[in-house]
Amino acid sequence: MQRIAVYCASSTQIRESFFKAAEEVGRLLAERGVGIVTGAGNLGLMNSVENAALDAGGEVVGVIPEFMVREGWHHTGLSKLIVTADMHERKQTIANITDGCIALPGGCGTLEELLEVITWKQLGLYLNPIVILNHEGYYTPLLDQLQMAVDEHFMRNIHADIWRVASTPEEAVEMVLTTPKWDKSIRKFAAI
Repeated sequence: MQRIAVYCASSTQIRESFFKAAEEVGRLLAERGVGIVTGAGNLGLMNSVENAALDAGGEVVGVIPEFMVREGWHHTGLSKLIVTADMHERKQTIANITDGCIALPGGCGTLEELLEVITWKQLGLYLNPIVILNHEGYYTPLLDQLQMAVDEHFMRNIHADIWRVASTPEEAVEMVLTTPKWDKSIRKFAAI
C-alpha cells in the first residue's frame, strides 16, 4: 500500500478520546511507511491525523476545493496540497490516488464520503479496502442501518463484505493494510 485516505471530522467541539484515536491512526500509518490522504483541513480530527503523521515522519497529501483554500481552511504544512475545482472532484481525486480508506467518526461530510465510496465499491467502481473505525460505538447506528438494508433485501448479503469494522486504531490500520481488493465481477449483484 502506498497511500490511505482518512475520512474524518473537522469539528473541534468533540471529546478528547476522538482526537487521540485520530492521532493514533496518523502515527500508526506513518510508522508503517504508508502515506495519508486527507481533505487537507486545518481543524478537528483531520488536523490531528495530519499532524500526528507528519510528526512521525510520514507523508500527508491534502485534497481540498479551491473555495476552501480561499477561506483559509487548509493545512499549510502538508507534504503536498492538491487543489480541486469542487467537492466532487475532491472526492474522486482522493479515491483515485489511494489504496484504501479508513473512516473515523465525523459529521455529514464524513458520512457522505463513506457512503459514496461504499456505493462505488458495490458497483465495482472502487475496489480498495474500506474500514470503519467504530470508536466508542460511534458508527453503531449506521452499521445497524446498513445491516437492516441487507436484512430487508435493499442490499445482498455479499454487500456486507464491502466494509470492515474496527474498534481500535490498531485494528483499523491492520485491516486496511491486509484486506484484499474487491472482486469487480461482484458488480453483477448490484441489482437486487
